[in-house]
Amino acid sequence: MSFLTIGHRGVMGVEPENTLSSFLHAQRAGMDVIELDLHLSKDGALVVLHDADVDRTTDGHGPVAALSLAELRALNAGDGERIPLFEEVLDAVSAPIQAEIKDVSVARTLAEVMLRRELVERVEVLSFHDEALTRIAALVPGVRTALVAEFYGPEVVDRAVAAGAAAVVLDLQRLTLETVRRAHGQKLRVIGWVVNTTEELRLAHALELDGVTTDFPEIRRTGRFMA
Repeated sequence: MSFLTIGHRGVMGVEPENTLSSFLHAQRAGMDVIELDLHLSKDGALVVLHDADVDRTTDGHGPVAALSLAELRALNAGDGERIPLFEEVLDAVSAPIQAEIKDVSVARTLAEVMLRRELVERVEVLSFHDEALTRIAALVPGVRTALVAEFYGPEVVDRAVAAGAAAVVLDLQRLTLETVRRAHGQKLRVIGWVVNTTEELRLAHALELDGVTTDFPEIRRTGRFMA
């Protein structure tokens, strides 16, 4: 598989994160995959937002889980953008998607959408939570999953294997060649995040990574030149 460049929450370095404008920009820039984050609203809608509350990325306040879809949709998510539904993103872009489960409770609703829309080939499911990966795998036959980790050692490979994941998505600053080669020995792909500079991209290649997650579309062009 070729070296992948994954758009982090779209291309959040130049557009409001996790918005349709960010995802459309990522697709126009030719990102191989678009990454996004999922939460459930108070009334069970599958919405695209990174944090457990809306304070940082919108003009609103409070937990996502305490707000209805209508209340969430009334918020400004940056430059007049609205918090999108997951299915709106699916309709707006055609690129492959990495959907990160931010809370284990999201798994069942995501599974329903994946089964109804036959998304096994298009959507890879990510999570920091091992249980979320095992739960989605039980609900969606053939789903591809990846374990995300920020604070970890080589044992993250064993966690990923136990969860049935096909990849690990790891903080670049903690990655070692030992961990990468251990993962590759278990047939796991290794993605590094977040890679936003030429120096970080060089490190990603030196570590023999299978791809990177980036905030900026320029990294894709640079990555293709360096590969």
